[in-house]
Amino acid sequence: MTADGQHRGGTHPARVETGLYARVFAVNAFILVVAVSLLAFTPISIDSATTAAQLVFLLVGLAVMLAANAVLLRLSLAPLRRLTDLMRTADLLRPGVRLRASGSTEIAAVITTFNSALERLETERRTSTQRVINAQEAERRRIAQELHDQLGQNLTAVVLELERVQAYVPATAADVISDAQELARETLDDLHRISYELRPAVLDDFGLVSALETLCRSISSRASIEISCVICEPPVPLDPQEELAFYRVAQEALTNAIRHSGCSSVAVALTKAPRLISLVIRDDGVGMEDLTSTVSGVRGMRERAVMIDAQLILRNRESGGLEVLLLLPREVEAGT
Repeated sequence: MTADGQHRGGTHPARVETGLYARVFAVNAFILVVAVSLLAFTPISIDSATTAAQLVFLLVGLAVMLAANAVLLRLSLAPLRRLTDLMRTADLLRPGVRLRASGSTEIAAVITTFNSALERLETERRTSTQRVINAQEAERRRIAQELHDQLGQNLTAVVLELERVQAYVPATAADVISDAQELARETLDDLHRISYELRPAVLDDFGLVSALETLCRSISSRASIEISCVICEPPVPLDPQEELAFYRVAQEALTNAIRHSGCSSVAVALTKAPRLISLVIRDDGVGMEDLTSTVSGVRGMRERAVMIDAQLILRNRESGGLEVLLLLPREVEAGT
Protein backbone atom coordinates (compact mmCIF):
# COMPACT_ATOMS: atom_id res chain seq x y z
CA MET A 1 0.00 0.00 0.00
CA THR A 2 1.22 3.48 -0.84
CA ALA A 3 1.31 6.52 1.40
CA ASP A 4 -2.10 7.79 0.33
CA GLY A 5 -3.90 4.55 1.04
CA GLN A 6 -3.47 3.29 -2.51
CA HIS A 7 -2.57 -0.32 -3.12
CA ARG A 8 -2.03 -2.71 -5.98
CA GLY A 9 -4.47 -5.50 -6.59
CA GLY A 10 -8.14 -5.86 -5.68
CA THR A 11 -10.15 -3.45 -3.59
CA HIS A 12 -10.19 -4.11 0.14
CA PRO A 13 -13.69 -4.63 1.57
CA ALA A 14 -15.03 -1.35 2.93
CA ARG A 15 -16.00 -0.98 6.57
CA VAL A 16 -19.71 -0.25 6.88
CA GLU A 17 -20.17 3.32 8.09
CA THR A 18 -23.04 5.72 8.54
CA GLY A 19 -23.69 8.28 5.85
CA LEU A 20 -22.26 11.79 5.87
CA TYR A 21 -25.72 13.29 6.41
CA ALA A 22 -26.36 11.11 9.46
CA ARG A 23 -22.97 11.89 10.97
CA VAL A 24 -23.33 15.68 10.60
CA PHE A 25 -26.88 15.49 11.97
CA ALA A 26 -25.74 13.40 14.95
CA VAL A 27 -22.95 15.84 15.87
CA ASN A 28 -25.24 18.87 15.62
CA ALA A 29 -28.01 17.10 17.56
CA PHE A 30 -25.56 16.14 20.31
CA ILE A 31 -24.34 19.74 20.66
CA LEU A 32 -27.90 21.10 20.73
CA VAL A 33 -28.97 18.52 23.33
CA VAL A 34 -26.03 19.51 25.52
CA ALA A 35 -26.92 23.20 25.14
CA VAL A 36 -30.59 22.62 25.99
CA SER A 37 -29.63 20.46 28.97
CA LEU A 38 -27.34 23.18 30.31
CA LEU A 39 -30.11 25.75 30.01
CA ALA A 40 -32.78 23.48 31.48
CA PHE A 41 -30.97 21.77 34.33
CA THR A 42 -28.26 24.23 35.40
CA PRO A 43 -28.31 27.80 36.70
CA ILE A 44 -27.20 29.01 33.27
CA SER A 45 -29.80 31.22 31.57
CA ILE A 46 -30.00 33.74 28.74
CA ASP A 47 -31.64 37.10 29.52
CA SER A 48 -33.18 39.41 26.93
CA ALA A 49 -30.36 41.82 27.74
CA THR A 50 -27.43 39.44 27.27
CA THR A 51 -24.72 39.78 29.86
CA ALA A 52 -21.05 39.45 29.14
CA ALA A 53 -20.89 35.99 30.76
CA GLN A 54 -23.90 34.80 28.77
CA LEU A 55 -22.38 36.16 25.54
CA VAL A 56 -19.17 34.26 26.27
CA PHE A 57 -21.23 31.11 26.85
CA LEU A 58 -23.02 31.54 23.49
CA LEU A 59 -19.77 32.24 21.60
CA VAL A 60 -18.09 29.20 23.14
CA GLY A 61 -21.06 27.05 22.14
CA LEU A 62 -20.97 28.41 18.57
CA ALA A 63 -17.22 27.84 18.34
CA VAL A 64 -17.58 24.25 19.56
CA MET A 65 -20.31 23.56 17.00
CA LEU A 66 -18.29 25.08 14.12
CA ALA A 67 -15.11 23.25 15.14
CA ALA A 68 -16.93 19.91 15.47
CA ASN A 69 -18.50 20.32 12.04
CA ALA A 70 -15.21 21.38 10.46
CA VAL A 71 -13.32 18.39 11.89
CA LEU A 72 -16.10 15.99 10.91
CA LEU A 73 -16.31 17.25 7.34
CA ARG A 74 -12.53 17.32 6.92
CA LEU A 75 -12.17 13.70 8.09
CA SER A 76 -15.16 12.58 6.05
CA LEU A 77 -13.99 14.23 2.83
CA ALA A 78 -10.32 13.17 3.11
CA PRO A 79 -10.90 9.94 1.10
CA LEU A 80 -12.55 12.06 -1.60
CA ARG A 81 -9.44 14.23 -1.85
CA ARG A 82 -7.27 11.10 -2.19
CA LEU A 83 -9.63 9.84 -4.90
CA THR A 84 -9.22 13.13 -6.76
CA ASP A 85 -5.43 12.77 -6.59
CA LEU A 86 -5.66 9.23 -7.96
CA MET A 87 -7.92 10.39 -10.80
CA ARG A 88 -5.30 12.96 -11.80
CA THR A 89 -2.38 10.52 -11.76
CA ALA A 90 -3.98 7.23 -12.89
CA ASP A 91 -2.02 5.70 -15.78
CA LEU A 92 -3.26 2.64 -17.65
CA LEU A 93 0.36 1.76 -18.45
CA ARG A 94 1.00 1.42 -14.70
CA PRO A 95 -1.97 -0.76 -13.72
CA GLY A 96 -2.98 -2.12 -10.34
CA VAL A 97 -3.08 1.09 -8.28
CA ARG A 98 -6.29 1.28 -6.26
CA LEU A 99 -7.69 3.38 -3.43
CA ARG A 100 -9.05 1.65 -0.32
CA ALA A 101 -12.77 2.28 -0.01
CA SER A 102 -13.12 4.30 3.19
CA GLY A 103 -14.99 7.27 4.59
CA SER A 104 -18.73 7.71 4.66
CA THR A 105 -21.03 5.27 2.91
CA GLU A 106 -21.54 7.61 -0.05
CA ILE A 107 -17.82 8.29 -0.55
CA ALA A 108 -16.91 4.62 -0.12
CA ALA A 109 -19.44 3.79 -2.84
CA VAL A 110 -17.88 6.37 -5.18
CA ILE A 111 -14.38 4.98 -4.55
CA THR A 112 -15.55 1.40 -5.13
CA THR A 113 -17.25 2.43 -8.37
CA PHE A 114 -14.11 4.26 -9.57
CA ASN A 115 -11.93 1.24 -8.74
CA SER A 116 -14.27 -0.99 -10.74
CA ALA A 117 -14.23 1.41 -13.68
CA LEU A 118 -10.43 1.58 -13.56
CA GLU A 119 -10.23 -2.22 -13.50
CA ARG A 120 -12.42 -2.43 -16.60
CA LEU A 121 -10.37 0.21 -18.41
CA GLU A 122 -7.12 -1.63 -17.59
CA THR A 123 -8.59 -4.92 -18.83
CA GLU A 124 -9.79 -3.31 -22.04
CA ARG A 125 -6.43 -1.60 -22.53
CA ARG A 126 -4.59 -4.88 -21.99
CA THR A 127 -6.85 -6.66 -24.47
CA SER A 128 -6.54 -3.95 -27.12
CA THR A 129 -2.75 -3.81 -26.62
CA GLN A 130 -2.53 -7.56 -27.14
CA ARG A 131 -4.48 -7.28 -30.38
CA VAL A 132 -2.35 -4.42 -31.69
CA ILE A 133 0.98 -6.02 -30.75
CA ASN A 134 -0.08 -9.41 -32.13
CA ALA A 135 -1.03 -7.72 -35.40
CA GLN A 136 2.30 -5.87 -35.46
CA GLU A 137 4.26 -9.06 -34.86
CA ALA A 138 2.31 -10.91 -37.56
CA GLU A 139 3.12 -8.12 -40.00
CA ARG A 140 6.77 -8.12 -38.91
CA ARG A 141 6.92 -11.87 -39.51
CA ARG A 142 5.36 -11.51 -42.97
CA ILE A 143 7.69 -8.69 -44.03
CA ALA A 144 10.76 -10.51 -42.66
CA GLN A 145 9.78 -13.63 -44.57
CA GLU A 146 9.30 -11.70 -47.80
CA LEU A 147 12.61 -9.88 -47.38
CA HIS A 148 14.40 -13.18 -46.82
CA ASP A 149 12.64 -15.21 -49.50
CA GLN A 150 12.32 -12.63 -52.29
CA LEU A 151 14.78 -9.78 -51.97
CA GLY A 152 17.39 -11.99 -50.30
CA GLN A 153 17.24 -14.58 -53.04
CA ASN A 154 17.31 -11.92 -55.74
CA LEU A 155 20.40 -10.27 -54.24
CA THR A 156 22.09 -13.66 -53.94
CA ALA A 157 21.36 -14.27 -57.60
CA VAL A 158 22.81 -10.87 -58.46
CA VAL A 159 26.05 -11.69 -56.65
CA LEU A 160 26.34 -15.02 -58.47
CA GLU A 161 25.62 -13.45 -61.85
CA LEU A 162 28.25 -10.79 -61.25
CA GLU A 163 30.78 -13.50 -60.41
CA ARG A 164 29.92 -15.33 -63.64
CA VAL A 165 30.10 -12.18 -65.77
CA GLN A 166 33.41 -11.11 -64.23
CA ALA A 167 35.25 -13.88 -66.07
CA TYR A 168 34.16 -12.53 -69.48
CA VAL A 169 34.82 -8.81 -69.11
CA PRO A 170 38.09 -6.99 -69.76
CA ALA A 171 40.35 -6.17 -66.87
CA THR A 172 39.32 -2.52 -66.98
CA ALA A 173 35.74 -3.46 -66.08
CA ALA A 174 36.64 -6.18 -63.58
CA ASP A 175 37.20 -3.67 -60.80
CA VAL A 176 33.79 -2.10 -61.40
CA ILE A 177 32.10 -5.49 -61.25
CA SER A 178 34.07 -6.36 -58.12
CA ASP A 179 32.81 -3.16 -56.46
CA ALA A 180 29.27 -4.01 -57.50
CA GLN A 181 29.67 -7.49 -56.00
CA GLU A 182 30.88 -6.02 -52.72
CA LEU A 183 27.98 -3.57 -52.62
CA ALA A 184 25.51 -6.38 -53.31
CA ARG A 185 27.03 -8.48 -50.50
CA GLU A 186 26.83 -5.56 -48.04
CA THR A 187 23.21 -4.95 -49.05
CA LEU A 188 22.48 -8.63 -48.55
CA ASP A 189 24.04 -8.52 -45.09
CA ASP A 190 21.96 -5.44 -44.20
CA LEU A 191 18.87 -7.20 -45.50
CA HIS A 192 19.54 -10.23 -43.30
CA ARG A 193 20.07 -7.95 -40.28
CA ILE A 194 16.85 -6.03 -40.88
CA SER A 195 14.95 -9.26 -41.44
CA TYR A 196 16.32 -10.68 -38.18
CA GLU A 197 15.44 -7.55 -36.21
CA LEU A 198 11.91 -7.61 -37.58
CA ARG A 199 11.39 -11.18 -36.39
CA PRO A 200 14.30 -13.09 -34.82
CA ALA A 201 14.09 -16.66 -36.09
CA VAL A 202 16.28 -17.84 -33.21
CA LEU A 203 13.52 -16.88 -30.76
CA ASP A 204 11.06 -19.17 -32.51
CA ASP A 205 13.59 -21.95 -33.09
CA PHE A 206 15.71 -22.01 -29.93
CA GLY A 207 13.90 -19.95 -27.28
CA LEU A 208 14.48 -16.84 -25.20
CA VAL A 209 17.91 -17.64 -23.77
CA SER A 210 19.56 -18.15 -27.16
CA ALA A 211 17.73 -15.14 -28.60
CA LEU A 212 18.96 -12.80 -25.84
CA GLU A 213 22.53 -14.08 -26.10
CA THR A 214 22.48 -13.61 -29.88
CA LEU A 215 21.00 -10.13 -29.49
CA CYS A 216 23.76 -9.08 -27.07
CA ARG A 217 26.52 -10.41 -29.34
CA SER A 218 25.03 -8.77 -32.41
CA ILE A 219 24.59 -5.31 -30.88
CA SER A 220 27.98 -5.47 -29.16
CA SER A 221 29.78 -6.25 -32.42
CA ARG A 222 27.95 -3.53 -34.39
CA ALA A 223 28.25 -0.78 -31.76
CA SER A 224 31.72 -1.76 -30.46
CA ILE A 225 30.42 -1.59 -26.88
CA GLU A 226 31.00 -4.24 -24.24
CA ILE A 227 27.74 -6.04 -23.37
CA SER A 228 27.93 -8.63 -20.60
CA CYS A 229 25.15 -11.18 -20.80
CA VAL A 230 24.18 -13.41 -17.86
CA ILE A 231 21.09 -15.35 -18.88
CA CYS A 232 19.53 -18.05 -16.72
CA GLU A 233 17.09 -20.49 -18.21
CA PRO A 234 13.60 -19.56 -16.86
CA PRO A 235 12.63 -22.11 -14.20
CA VAL A 236 9.13 -22.39 -15.64
CA PRO A 237 8.11 -22.34 -19.29
CA LEU A 238 7.16 -18.93 -20.67
CA ASP A 239 4.47 -18.70 -23.31
CA PRO A 240 5.36 -17.19 -26.71
CA GLN A 241 3.92 -13.78 -25.84
CA GLU A 242 5.96 -13.59 -22.64
CA GLU A 243 9.16 -14.61 -24.40
CA LEU A 244 8.53 -12.04 -27.13
CA ALA A 245 7.85 -9.30 -24.54
CA PHE A 246 11.12 -10.06 -22.72
CA TYR A 247 13.03 -10.04 -26.01
CA ARG A 248 11.50 -6.78 -27.30
CA VAL A 249 12.07 -4.96 -23.99
CA ALA A 250 15.72 -6.07 -24.01
CA GLN A 251 16.06 -5.04 -27.66
CA GLU A 252 14.56 -1.58 -27.05
CA ALA A 253 16.53 -0.99 -23.85
CA LEU A 254 19.82 -1.93 -25.53
CA THR A 255 19.02 0.22 -28.57
CA ASN A 256 18.22 3.22 -26.36
CA ALA A 257 21.40 2.70 -24.35
CA ILE A 258 23.55 2.62 -27.48
CA ARG A 259 21.87 5.61 -29.13
CA HIS A 260 21.19 7.98 -26.25
CA SER A 261 23.11 7.16 -23.07
CA GLY A 262 26.70 7.58 -24.21
CA CYS A 263 27.58 4.41 -22.32
CA SER A 264 30.73 2.33 -22.67
CA SER A 265 29.29 -0.93 -21.31
CA VAL A 266 25.93 -2.58 -20.70
CA ALA A 267 24.98 -5.53 -18.49
CA VAL A 268 22.03 -7.77 -19.34
CA ALA A 269 20.73 -10.39 -16.91
CA LEU A 270 17.75 -12.72 -16.86
CA THR A 271 17.36 -13.97 -13.28
CA LYS A 272 14.91 -15.94 -11.20
CA ALA A 273 13.57 -15.61 -7.66
CA PRO A 274 11.05 -17.68 -5.70
CA ARG A 275 8.12 -15.69 -7.11
CA LEU A 276 9.65 -13.56 -9.83
CA ILE A 277 11.37 -13.75 -13.19
CA SER A 278 13.26 -10.54 -13.92
CA LEU A 279 15.10 -9.04 -16.85
CA VAL A 280 17.63 -6.34 -15.93
CA ILE A 281 19.50 -4.05 -18.33
CA ARG A 282 22.03 -1.64 -16.78
CA ASP A 283 24.24 0.84 -18.59
CA ASP A 284 26.93 3.25 -17.36
CA GLY A 285 25.76 6.23 -19.38
CA VAL A 286 24.13 9.52 -18.44
CA GLY A 287 20.82 8.13 -17.19
CA MET A 288 17.39 9.52 -18.01
CA GLU A 289 16.07 12.93 -16.96
CA ASP A 290 12.35 12.11 -17.17
CA LEU A 291 11.67 8.60 -15.91
CA THR A 292 7.93 9.04 -16.62
CA SER A 293 8.60 9.82 -20.27
CA THR A 294 6.05 8.59 -22.82
CA VAL A 295 8.37 8.63 -25.83
CA SER A 296 7.62 5.84 -28.27
CA GLY A 297 10.40 3.50 -27.13
CA VAL A 298 9.54 3.68 -23.42
CA ARG A 299 5.83 3.56 -24.16
CA GLY A 300 6.33 0.44 -26.26
CA MET A 301 8.17 -1.28 -23.40
CA ARG A 302 5.40 -0.35 -20.96
CA GLU A 303 2.74 -1.67 -23.32
CA ARG A 304 4.52 -5.00 -23.65
CA ALA A 305 4.85 -5.22 -19.88
CA VAL A 306 1.12 -4.53 -19.45
CA MET A 307 0.30 -7.16 -22.08
CA ILE A 308 1.87 -9.97 -20.00
CA ASP A 309 0.86 -8.57 -16.56
CA ALA A 310 4.46 -7.67 -15.76
CA GLN A 311 5.90 -4.50 -14.20
CA LEU A 312 8.39 -2.24 -15.97
CA ILE A 313 10.64 -0.08 -13.78
CA LEU A 314 13.07 2.58 -15.00
CA ARG A 315 15.44 4.16 -12.50
CA ASN A 316 18.70 6.06 -12.55
CA ARG A 317 21.63 4.37 -10.85
CA GLU A 318 23.57 6.14 -8.12
CA SER A 319 26.83 5.29 -9.89
CA GLY A 320 25.50 6.68 -13.16
CA GLY A 321 23.47 5.21 -15.96
CA LEU A 322 20.00 3.77 -16.31
CA GLU A 323 18.54 0.53 -15.02
CA VAL A 324 15.58 -1.08 -16.78
CA LEU A 325 13.76 -3.90 -15.00
CA LEU A 326 11.00 -6.12 -16.35
CA LEU A 327 9.44 -8.10 -13.48
CA LEU A 328 7.09 -10.98 -14.21
CA PRO A 329 5.37 -12.50 -11.15
CA ARG A 330 5.56 -16.26 -11.40
CA GLU A 331 5.31 -18.97 -8.77
CA VAL A 332 8.63 -20.77 -8.70
CA GLU A 333 9.56 -23.38 -6.16
CA ALA A 334 12.63 -22.53 -4.10
CA GLY A 335 15.72 -24.25 -5.42
CA THR A 336 14.24 -24.74 -8.88
